[in-house]
Amino acid sequence: MRSEDLFLTLSDEVKFDFSQNPFWWPEFGTFWVVIGAILTQNTKWQNVKKALDNLQNANVNCLEDIANLDELSLAELIKPSGFYNTKAKRLSNLAKNIISKFESFDEFKKQVSRKWLIAQKGLGLESVDSILCYACEREIMVVDNYTLKIFEFLDYSFDSYDEAREWLENIDRDAVYAKFGAISDNEIFAKFHGLIVEFCKTRLKSKVFDDVAASLLKKLS
Repeated sequence: MRSEDLFLTLSDEVKFDFSQNPFWWPEFGTFWVVIGAILTQNTKWQNVKKALDNLQNANVNCLEDIANLDELSLAELIKPSGFYNTKAKRLSNLAKNIISKFESFDEFKKQVSRKWLIAQKGLGLESVDSILCYACEREIMVVDNYTLKIFEFLDYSFDSYDEAREWLENIDRDAVYAKFGAISDNEIFAKFHGLIVEFCKTRLKSKVFDDVAASLLKKLS
């Protein structure tokens, strides 16, 4: 199996409407992705959405607003996302560090490095690459637990997160263009990760792929 084989198989199966949201993640390219990347740790997106709605209703309009909130108030607003005290601390510190280092979200998008993000407390590689791909519009693939479950089913093993990421990024662009047109690498990787998530949300039950998923994936092995 090659990376594009997995991409095309999932794109034929997943019903997500990419014409409405080509990059899959809500509020792509905005500071809300930075917030969402932290809030989504160890919880479901519907819980994250409730927390994001609370922040919007509290007139949070930029990272500076997050940085200026005291942690107790921030924790109360993001409570639906779970682990809210820890997440409030992580989110507050990250917002303050971004403003201190880059002065604005726009400059952060242009200048931030993967190394700098990895050094931020509370950000794992999945969160870092989610921010880079979906907030900063960089050409980088996200590897999450759903991805690892697919690899496990296919009996693919990698020595590191980055090795798995590089395998996914080694994709035949022409095969993707035939399906979606001549899109950017950023859009390819945003779609690819989105396809994996949507597929597993539908087809992975109690950590086991259903019969439809198992049949599809076996054809790739």
